[in-house]
Amino acid sequence: MNGFNAIEQRLLNEFQHDFPLVNRPFLAIGEQLGIAENEVIERLEHLSAQGVVSRVGPVFSPGCIGASTLAALAVPPEKLDEIAAWINALPEVNHNYEREHQFNLWFVVTAPNQAWLDEVIENILVKVRQKTNQFYAYPMLVLPLAERFHIDLGFDLNGGSEAGSEAGLEASPTKVCKSSGSQTRIQLDSVQSAIVAELQSGITFKQQPFANLSANINQPEEAVIRQISEWREQGVIKRFGVVVRHHELGYCENAMVVWNIPDEQVSALGHLAAQQEGVTLCYRRPRQLPDWQYNLFCMVHGTNRQVVLAQINKLSKIAGLEQYPTQVLFSCRRFKQRGAQYVANGRN
Repeated sequence: MNGFNAIEQRLLNEFQHDFPLVNRPFLAIGEQLGIAENEVIERLEHLSAQGVVSRVGPVFSPGCIGASTLAALAVPPEKLDEIAAWINALPEVNHNYEREHQFNLWFVVTAPNQAWLDEVIENILVKVRQKTNQFYAYPMLVLPLAERFHIDLGFDLNGGSEAGSEAGLEASPTKVCKSSGSQTRIQLDSVQSAIVAELQSGITFKQQPFANLSANINQPEEAVIRQISEWREQGVIKRFGVVVRHHELGYCENAMVVWNIPDEQVSALGHLAAQQEGVTLCYRRPRQLPDWQYNLFCMVHGTNRQVVLAQINKLSKIAGLEQYPTQVLFSCRRFKQRGAQYVANGRN
């Protein structure tokens, strides 16, 4: 399906999670793959140029640092491209998609803190009202993460079963911020903020990427690697490694599936839904009545629409979700997809 040779397949598949946090990580990868350090770097550069690899670096756990939210707008079709392009230009926006729904523009906003996030959200709504040349008839949906059940473990190019192979997804449990009950928030000091600023766009494809990072912030390389390792162990970093783009891998369809679940049942059903094959993301977000009644969200990816619909039907039956109001919002266009920017002035 993807046309990658055996080495590329292993490079993309095995190092989405188990990336070596050492002085010369590409040398360590090369030793595992049986190729030279420079060849690892050249292959990653090639895959990056093709758009298959988004970056090599951390995926930070939402809510551990900074502030973020999913948001949506009901944009007049004739204004969609213009407004999407303006939203794309905002550095705080890392994902922006058109979806099949009255609320047709869905995007993720990430900022260093809640006040900053609130200001960006308000600015977006003001600009949308201006650009539509009329009083904006619909509210903006602002749907921050309330509870996570399964978030972004990457794509298994080998597939673990027939259904897993079709969807290309892993089914191991997610790693979250460790705490007793509620999610742990990390208050970054100046050095930690500098590390995040350097990391959030990915490491450089050089023999000693952490040495280059350390030099940029005037810190010892060993201390930087130790801090990254601690964050990964704590779950502040969900995973560190190769971040791939699903569309370029051949998973051309994705849908956001939402249900209206009674509040007293959403946690139990969310955990059950998260375990099903085909689910890449599963979380609870607040309702925004009267415009949005749904509180359980799942993302499902597949090679085509029929595969995605079959996965949704299967997970709905197994998780006991068939009786609840639901909608399926297929993605139409991907306007923007990149790593979240938690710290201002990070390397682009």
